[in-house]
Amino acid sequence: MENQQQSKAFPVSWDQFHRDCRALSWRLADKGEFKAIVCITRGGLVPAGIIARELGVRMIETVCIASYHDYDDQGELRVIKPIDPKVVGSDGGEGVLVIDDLVDTGKTARVVREMLPKAHFAAVYAKPMGAELADTIVTELSQDTWVYFPWDMGWQFQPPISKDTAG
Repeated sequence: MENQQQSKAFPVSWDQFHRDCRALSWRLADKGEFKAIVCITRGGLVPAGIIARELGVRMIETVCIASYHDYDDQGELRVIKPIDPKVVGSDGGEGVLVIDDLVDTGKTARVVREMLPKAHFAAVYAKPMGAELADTIVTELSQDTWVYFPWDMGWQFQPPISKDTAG
């Protein structure tokens, strides 16, 4: 996130996130049967669990990708745990569902697409720079929106969007 360019806050509660994950499951239900889910950690862990339950998928694999950053800039990507070759198979990931919470710039999605070119990529939220890399999404956001996921937040006051609401 580049703080100066991220001007819109989009806080997501646990209830809303669960509803959005179920909505993603509904959209995925008619895309065929998936033999496995690959979740992109860490953000894809929670939606992958919900979607696996909803779609009856038992095989869940992770791909762990880290970027060198300080939460202001997304840096160079590094695969710290690749996908198990048994899940990838020899068919480029045919029948595999890739799940992430958000596709933002598309950098991570591109790396995973190279690993699983035939997989179906789904994200709960997408921004314009990365949306084209997802096959199925629930909510599209503007590029300058910062999503505050429930696991990133505590209970605190949220200031109003407009500065002219005092009094």
